[in-house]
Amino acid sequence: MTHIAALLQIAGPTTEPGFGFWFLMTVVKLVAIFTVYMLGAALLTLAERKISAWIQDRHGPNRVGKGWLQPIADGVKNFVKEETYPSAANLPIFILAPVVSFIPALVTWAVIPFAAPWGSRWGIIEMVLAPVPMGFLFILALSSLGVYGIVLAGWSSNNKYAMLGGIRSTAQMISYEIALGMSTIPVLLLAGNVTLSRIVSQQAFGTWNVLNLTIAFFIFLVASFAETNRLPFDLPEAESELVTGYHTEYSAMKFSLFFIAEYCNMITVSALMATLFFGGWDIPFTLWDNLAPHTGLKTLLTLGCFATKVLFFLFLFMWIRWTLPRFRYDQLMALGWKFMLPLALAYIVCTATLIVTLDALGFAQGSVPFHLGLIMFNLAAVVILFMIVDRGRVISPASSRLNRRDIDKLRAVSAPHRPTLLPESGD
Repeated sequence: MTHIAALLQIAGPTTEPGFGFWFLMTVVKLVAIFTVYMLGAALLTLAERKISAWIQDRHGPNRVGKGWLQPIADGVKNFVKEETYPSAANLPIFILAPVVSFIPALVTWAVIPFAAPWGSRWGIIEMVLAPVPMGFLFILALSSLGVYGIVLAGWSSNNKYAMLGGIRSTAQMISYEIALGMSTIPVLLLAGNVTLSRIVSQQAFGTWNVLNLTIAFFIFLVASFAETNRLPFDLPEAESELVTGYHTEYSAMKFSLFFIAEYCNMITVSALMATLFFGGWDIPFTLWDNLAPHTGLKTLLTLGCFATKVLFFLFLFMWIRWTLPRFRYDQLMALGWKFMLPLALAYIVCTATLIVTLDALGFAQGSVPFHLGLIMFNLAAVVILFMIVDRGRVISPASSRLNRRDIDKLRAVSAPHRPTLLPESGD
């Protein structure tokens, strides 16, 4: 306690915190975020089981501490299990692959603001671990490294199923990473900056981007499912086809690291969706939390608001997993390249044209007519895309490409060749 008090006395009551207090708060935020992040990933495994049980009308885990201690039981089991190493595997890369998959999932959270600043007596503390100016680009760059862990795991295992899972993951990540990155360009056009705090502020004093950029949110949401390898995009695992895919040969904690990385990626993507399209930590319908003085109460309330938004998207991830079936691989590729990518490119052009047009008409960015024009355009785009053009045929790639006449023709051709069931002797 003496050392902490000495650090607090280094800085005076100024707007900018002194180095001692800044360093202390950085360490506190680092420990707090890492602890909550890892505990959250563990509890998400319990939440996934409970939500799936609720959807399927069953109990779920209810034995170990009435189910609440199930994540601890899973962790103990993975720690005491035997580590297996395939004889033909490339052992250094085989051991390194889970770490390469886990670290980017953990580090990407560092630049996401999770609450309003706190105005302490020693200075204003930003509620973000690393408020770098290029925060959003940092997330895109670092999150793309996670695919290397999956590819290395598939290749180093020297297993054909694991290799197929790694190849699938590479193609899937490349296909949907482009659409995901392009879906965020309209967000940057409105914010005029790549700093996540600036994007939150732009939505706080205007309108949430989910209303201004609805199609961009839809593209980002679908691409996020593909980037996190969640159903209906879990082709790299595909238990019914590839045993367990890229981690077929893994066991114990190395096996668990892949799933921890998956849940960490879910948390990061959910936080990113909340930040880019739902105002981040901003409390809706009020500017009280965005203006000085920056009190501790504002920090706590905005933290609760941000956590609520993140939990909503985490629930959405689990809801979709236990509701929709897995795509075929050709459907996955067709959706990414033939629909998502052209739609993202067209939407960038349309949004940029609309922004320039509204500006030329004298509607300042951030004004009510400006946001009203964007909302009306997105409403028309949603109606045209989902209710007129699509109607369940394009966005749902599992639908048949044949019309009713062709299906009836195929049935008529195959009818004479169908085996007939002979009546049983008792009939």
